[in-house]
Formats: sequence, structure tokens, C-alpha cells
Amino acid sequence: MHTVWVRLNAVVFFGLTVLLGLSCLAAFSKIGHSYIHQPIINTLELNTLRSLKSHGGVDRALLSFNIDADMNPAFHWNVKQLFVYVVASYETSSKEINDVVIWDKIIENIDSVEDKHIKQENVFVKYALVDQGNELRGKDVSLRLMWDHMPITGFVYMDSQAKDTTTSFSLPLEYK
Repeated sequence: MHTVWVRLNAVVFFGLTVLLGLSCLAAFSKIGHSYIHQPIINTLELNTLRSLKSHGGVDRALLSFNIDADMNPAFHWNVKQLFVYVVASYETSSKEINDVVIWDKIIENIDSVEDKHIKQENVFVKYALVDQGNELRGKDVSLRLMWDHMPITGFVYMDSQAKDTTTSFSLPLEYK
């Protein structure tokens, strides 16, 4: 006959196997959720360009923007938090794709409904818009809101505002 330890081992590993199976089912149950329930982004636009300078051989722009985005639809029972960030995108002659994160925020699922609605004016960037060369002057820059879903169980995945709803602005030709 089997000992108590063998039986205990069988029970524990059966429980772990059931837990793993349920976690996988939970992760797969919300895979298509992001395509159906998109956050409502009313405003993401440049407010003021504070400065555009050459700083140690690289161009650096400091700016502020207005944002109004309701992130409530992005949440469901398996989302622990959202990592929300604003990306400034532009093209240069040396690099076709330049994406720079200029602002971020973490929104937790335990926050109230009002805390999941980001509505701020004249938000100063947390991180400067920096180009590793002197190619930032005169460029067209578009702002896009992106977010990463941090689930309780399952895969981390990212989503973004549709490209046709992004806002664009032009930087001046001279340093400011």
C-alpha cells in the first residue's frame, strides 16, 4: 500500500494541475476583449511647446499637452492594472521610425471609476522629447496614447489609439 507521503504528493500535484488548467482558461477567456472594448479618447493634443534646444549634441524639446481619455472600457475581471503612456512619433532622414515615450501613468483596477478617467490640461512631459542627432527641428510629430494590459493571470499585451485619430504638430525650424 502507498504511504501517507505518496498520497499527499498525489493530492498536491493534482491540485496544482487543476490550478494551472483554470489559470490557462482564465487567460484565454479574455483574449479578444481589447478589440471590442476600446478606451474612449476624446482629446490628446499639444498645449504649448516650452522649448526646443540643442543639449550636448542632441535636440531636446519640452512641451505640455491636454489629455482626456476614459480608460474604463479597457478593464475587465482579469486586468490588474493598465500602464498608460503617450508616445511622440516622428521621422528623420537617418531613421524612419522614432517613437519616444514622453509621459506615463499606472492605473490600477482598485481605483475608482473617476480615477480611471484621465482628464488633465497643460500636462508637462515627464520625459523630454529627445532626438539622438540634430534632426528634431522642423519635424512633424504625432502624439499617440498607448497602454499595456497587466492581467492577473495570462499574457501581458499592449494596445494603442487608432492611427487615424492621432494628433500632429510641427516643431519650429529654429531653436526656441
